[in-house]
Formats: sequence, C-alpha cells, structure tokens
Amino acid sequence: MTEGRPAHILIVEDEPKLAAVLEAYLHLEGFATTILDDGHQVMPFIRSTPPALMLLDLMLPGRSGMDICRELRQFSALPVIILTARIDEIDRLLGLEIGADDYVCKPFSPREVVARVKAILRRATPAATAVAADGLPQAPRGLEVDEQFHLALLDSKELKLTPLELRLLALLMKSPGRIFSRDYLLSHLYADHRVVTDRTIDSHIKNLRRKLQGARPDSEPIASVYGVGYRLEI
Repeated sequence: MTEGRPAHILIVEDEPKLAAVLEAYLHLEGFATTILDDGHQVMPFIRSTPPALMLLDLMLPGRSGMDICRELRQFSALPVIILTARIDEIDRLLGLEIGADDYVCKPFSPREVVARVKAILRRATPAATAVAADGLPQAPRGLEVDEQFHLALLDSKELKLTPLELRLLALLMKSPGRIFSRDYLLSHLYADHRVVTDRTIDSHIKNLRRKLQGARPDSEPIASVYGVGYRLEI
C-alpha cells in the first residue's frame, strides 16, 4: 500500500454474492476495491485506473479471463490471481503460463484469497514490479544476468553457474514473482526438446537455489509452489 492510500484491488467476478464476499473481506483488511462483472469492461478500466492487483475469474460474460490475461501481459506486469472452478491440471498450468501470478480454485475461503493478495503485494516491491520502456518487468534488485558473457551476479557476488542454471535463472527473472510450471521451464530450457523428467528441473532448481543462498544467506530466493512449480522471490 502507498503512504496514506489503500491498495486498490480489482475484482473481476460475475457471481454477485461471491464478489460481494471478497469485497467485504478485502475492505476489512484495509483494501479499496472495484467489482467488474463483464470481460469487456476490464481492459478499459485497467488502462484508465490501474489497480495494485486483479482477482480474475476465468469464466466471464463478454470475454474470457484467459484472453484478458494474455492481452494484459503485452503491456503490464500487474499482479493477477485467477479464480476458477476449472480444476484440471492443464487449465491450472495454462492460467499460470499466460502470466497469472497465482490461482485459487472454487469453492475457496475468502480468508485464503486475502492471504494470497497480501503475499503477492509483499513480493511486489518497486524493484520487482518496475516496468521498463519495453513493457517488461525489470530485474529484481541486486541480481544481474548476462547470458552473452555467461555472467551472473547477486549483490555484486559472482555466481558460479552452469550454462543451464544461467538460462534457468534468466527465465525466472523475466517475471519475478510469477509461478513457472515444471513443464514450462523444461520446454524453454532445452532447445533440442530432449525427453527429461520433472526431477531434472527439481535438481537444477535445488542447485541454483543453493548458489543464490551462498551469495545472500538466510534468504529463500526460489519458492516451491506445491503441485505447480517455482517462482523467483529475490
């Protein structure tokens, strides 16, 4: 939240009772809110009145949440939590891979949604969410990666990374705080599309996390999201 002004949460949900409950719980925690119930209303609103975070239902009249999120990521790093009753794993991963930061499956506890909103806003420091001229999030503070010269620095300390670890870190840095599924990371790390398992990416993440913690002790630089994947939290 900015000094003297509550963070503004955009609730995009066409179930009036559910939207009202979310609004009430967010108000109790000091947030300001706006409710929209039609997909066509969302992009004009965001462009004119950018919120701090959006709660986005996937199944909307007018325009789907998927389409909204795809367009949004062309120009904004606005944090997005998807609200969905579509619980199969493919839809979950797709929602995250088009740029959503988190998802909550219906039915859910409003308290859980508020907790996730708070967690994402805590991560959304100016360094993590600043947007460069090209519309992409800037790198987290203290972390530098140069793939051309195979160089990675954290707090001015050089990280001794393998080529694959460097590519993995560069990929995570493209959207700090975003959850990347294992399938997504694997498909973007191996140009030859070799057959590898989830355990392969888990091993690379473990090694990368250890090296980052060596440069910044007592930190949790890469968070594991159970059943989904990983996100960079530097």
